[in-house]
Amino acid sequence: MPDLEKDLRAQRERGRKLLIPYLMGGMTEDWAQSLAAVVAAGADAVEVGIPFSDPMMDGPVIQEAALRALVRGTVPQDVLDGIAGAAVPVVVMTYYNIVFRAGHKRMARSLAAAGVSGAIIVDLPIEEIGPWAVEADAAGIDTVLLVAPSSPPDRVQRICARARGFVYAVARMGVTGERGDIGTDVAKVVERIRSCTDMPVCVGVGVSTPAQAAEVCQVADGVVVGSALVRRLLEGEGPDGAAAFVGSLREAID
Repeated sequence: MPDLEKDLRAQRERGRKLLIPYLMGGMTEDWAQSLAAVVAAGADAVEVGIPFSDPMMDGPVIQEAALRALVRGTVPQDVLDGIAGAAVPVVVMTYYNIVFRAGHKRMARSLAAAGVSGAIIVDLPIEEIGPWAVEADAAGIDTVLLVAPSSPPDRVQRICARARGFVYAVARMGVTGERGDIGTDVAKVVERIRSCTDMPVCVGVGVSTPAQAAEVCQVADGVVVGSALVRRLLEGEGPDGAAAFVGSLREAID
């Protein structure tokens, strides 16, 4: 499986800004084709959601995508089957209930067997991450951790010390969703992270347009774009629409 942190560091060293689109596994019949399409359009890695019935960090768009996936009968293994063979590192994003139900070792090994490079478990705090992290490290899965605008310096330091792959800088407080601007916290969050680590820093939550992605990349190594892409897929734009949107993001940050 691709090495998430190694690959992202290599791209950064070449002067390339990192583009990580997000889509929900199982949300449409052709979601795996959309995954391939965004890779071909210039994604450096892809974040893929494993649907969960109570996605506390997600706004209405991603909640709807998760609901559609669940109504279609999507289970975690279906998502992993769709990821297998991706040409860039894939990071799954999900909630701890799913990991706990599967078991730490089983989940970590299942991710590795599918070629997944990393995992984001958004409701698993740094204080409780130990048992999962042990199994993830053993399976070669990078655990990506989030730093919020409200995270105090000592907590940022602990998060950065434990993070693998990249550090996810949360652009603003609140749930995921499209916004008219990137807010006022991005530079401060990125600076706080950079004082603790040289790991790649990618900004997400609310980044919605090519112009916003370019603005974020003036201070960060890369950008995560989710709701704006997922909305297009929910509206039926399919793999071609996904590729066109991700291509516009790529052009903007280049």
